[in-house]
Amino acid sequence: MPAAALKKQSRDLLKQRLKAERALLIAAFRADGKPEKLLRGLRHSVDEVLTEAWQTVGLPASTALVGVGGYGRGELFPYSDVDLLILLGEPADAITRAKLEELVQMLWDLGLEIGHSIRTIDECMSESKADITVQTSLLEARLVCGDAILFEQLQERYLGALDPRAFFHAKAAEMRLRHAKYEDTAFSLEPNVKESPGGLRDLQVILWVAKAAGLANSWGQLATRGLITQTEARQLMEKERAFKDIRVRLHLHANRREDRLVFDVQTPIAESFGLKTTGEGINARRASEYLMQRYYWAAKTVTQLNTIMLQNIEAQLFPEANEAEAINERFNDVNGLIDIAYDDTFTRQPSTVLEVFVLMTEHPHLKGMTARTMRALWHARFEIDAKFREDPVNRALFLRILQAPVGLVHALRRMNDTSVLGRYLPNFRRIVGQMQHDLFHVYTVDQHILMVVRNMRRFTMTEHAHEYPFCSQLIANFRKSWLLYVAALFHDIAKGRGGDHSKLGTVDAAQFCEDHAIGSEDTELVVFLVENHLTMSQVAQKQDLSDPDVIESFAKVVKDERHLTALYLLTVADIRGTSPKVWNAWKAKLLEDLYRVTLRVLGGEPHSADRELKNRQEEAMATLRLYGLPDIAHVDLWKQLDVAYFLRHDASDIAWQTRCLWDKLGSATPVVKCRLAPIGEGLQVAVYVKDQPDLFARICSYFDRKNFSILDAKIHTTRHGYALDTFMVTEQSFAKSYRDIINLIEHEICELLTSQAPLPAPTRGRLSRLSRTFPLTPTVDLRPDERGQYYLLSIAANDRTGLLYAIANVLARYRINLHTAKIMTLGERVEDVFLVDGAVLNNARNQIQLETDLLDALRV
Repeated sequence: MPAAALKKQSRDLLKQRLKAERALLIAAFRADGKPEKLLRGLRHSVDEVLTEAWQTVGLPASTALVGVGGYGRGELFPYSDVDLLILLGEPADAITRAKLEELVQMLWDLGLEIGHSIRTIDECMSESKADITVQTSLLEARLVCGDAILFEQLQERYLGALDPRAFFHAKAAEMRLRHAKYEDTAFSLEPNVKESPGGLRDLQVILWVAKAAGLANSWGQLATRGLITQTEARQLMEKERAFKDIRVRLHLHANRREDRLVFDVQTPIAESFGLKTTGEGINARRASEYLMQRYYWAAKTVTQLNTIMLQNIEAQLFPEANEAEAINERFNDVNGLIDIAYDDTFTRQPSTVLEVFVLMTEHPHLKGMTARTMRALWHARFEIDAKFREDPVNRALFLRILQAPVGLVHALRRMNDTSVLGRYLPNFRRIVGQMQHDLFHVYTVDQHILMVVRNMRRFTMTEHAHEYPFCSQLIANFRKSWLLYVAALFHDIAKGRGGDHSKLGTVDAAQFCEDHAIGSEDTELVVFLVENHLTMSQVAQKQDLSDPDVIESFAKVVKDERHLTALYLLTVADIRGTSPKVWNAWKAKLLEDLYRVTLRVLGGEPHSADRELKNRQEEAMATLRLYGLPDIAHVDLWKQLDVAYFLRHDASDIAWQTRCLWDKLGSATPVVKCRLAPIGEGLQVAVYVKDQPDLFARICSYFDRKNFSILDAKIHTTRHGYALDTFMVTEQSFAKSYRDIINLIEHEICELLTSQAPLPAPTRGRLSRLSRTFPLTPTVDLRPDERGQYYLLSIAANDRTGLLYAIANVLARYRINLHTAKIMTLGERVEDVFLVDGAVLNNARNQIQLETDLLDALRV
């Protein structure tokens, strides 16, 4: 048989063997669930195939095949690259280059995903010096086959040139950058098991710097050297195994290299572990939630121990003298880190578990804890039991943390990282790592709560006063602002228990206040805030703020200015703490408008429609005078507008529309005007045209085609049969070229309304990946308003392109008259409320058919 045919036959046999062994190893893993066995088995199988391929090609004796990176470490994930270094004793000649090309091609033909480099020892040293990634990969180099003496020479030169201190600093800096890329949190809802903070890479960094320093090559050796305890070593091995298990399952599920626990795969990965969804309805808890909570607890442990171990290794590498300055008889200041005076400080006097956080708020120059303190605190968390929580001294210490003038957020985050917070507040511990599948929260419940506290705290800080000046102004005059932090801690603490978390949380909040001797008046405020933390946003975003009854009803709920101010501050902090996508200037305006008008009512000024009408008209008139219009310019237009128009529009909007329309009354052609929205975000579009049944749908079709998001719509029909509709819209590019966009909108909408072309068919836009993973069951609710004059149409569904136009299209078919539209987008979820009427709604059967058609339009 010719040599080429023999080589092909040999390659085919190797490929078949590799495939068969891989299948057997994966089948064994699915049966026994042992990731280490699979990783070693895959590595061993590839080792043998590489060795045979190496021998088949027949490279010179003074060459070696070296595994680097993860493969060099001795483990291979199902779809990871096989990282190889082909080490040459001398630069390759033409014959060797040909053999190298043959080898590389053969490895690819075998189906191996290889990442390879071909270097001499000198080239390895040069590349290692220039690139920390190469230096790290060589640290884990392992001879697969070839010249062992050559490999030993590489090892000797590499280790001789390795500077452990420089390596430590480089890996620490690299880790900080990586953490920043993943938002410095292990609690991302879609973490990367390998790269996210608290993941596999953090574990590898510890072993890399320990190995580079000559301290240890494994967790067991680190424990033997006293850098970690046996308990910590066991925990780290358990977490490492858990992460490897998840990563293996991710690869097998995706049939490719995949390290992200994205929403799409969380449920199947959870089910592969045997986890199941429990409960039903509001009490249901997904299998994926159990998986992710386990993941977050493991990542939290790794994050904590990672900090301890890196500090210990740093102390070994940089044994400079540490100057200790006594803070008190229990704690010292060591180079800006707080250190326990005795190894048994926390067990000797358990209250010091809280005192250490108090001291860090009272000494802002302290930038952290020593490794000794962190380790002792980590193990002392078990000292926090029922007796500890009932001790008046400890309760006073916890209140001192909440009342601290600086450092509160850092203290609470450190307490959460060390599990002290969850031990002291057992119900808080239940929501650590708990996911929220409501399509707008991007943090776990515990991280969201801490984010709300952080937002509230920023209101008090002068350096952040420019962000939300009104909130900063209000909190500056608020008595006992620390009570707001208590409310923030408890507002979502009952999430995941089933039932109304706002109601359930009041029990925890009331008990906390009683235990900590918080007065009855202050307790009532905290409980009120926890129970009603969703009320203000719901009123502002879903109800008609021009309706005096709505304002009077809300004023009765809040009762006085202190409750109103507290609820407003908590609401703003809460919405900002859900997701960067949820908060916008329009929501800010709605909340502030509700606050101001309610404050006037609480101050004894009745929310009279007549008074409000007069105030707005006077303010609009004052603005019109600045435009230089005739004193009677407004008269003819305003005669055609009813009270509802003036109550639903700000004075600035009334003045702007009057200036645009005063000389165009009864225009035969549409009048379309657009401007930058006064709220500082988006555009305001006013349309004045002879009324027509499908006008709202027609305008929505335009915004849909342009991919504009409608934040709000005010629909008004004048006494002489003209529509005067105002839309608040936004889109990514407005800030860059708003002048051109304004002209384009005015021209194109005018053309659209003039042409009277048939309405285009609604497109069923694709759902986002998140919405596809956690689909909402669309809901449509149609009911008469309190006066029986109109109907309230409430719609909730997953957001998607073209959704609002699809709704408007159905309303147009039924000849439904639209009076107002409250458009509320919460991340991937929409909750829209329309005030409508129409002859068709007088028939119950028609109402049912309308709801059915709307539900059909909401489905993708």
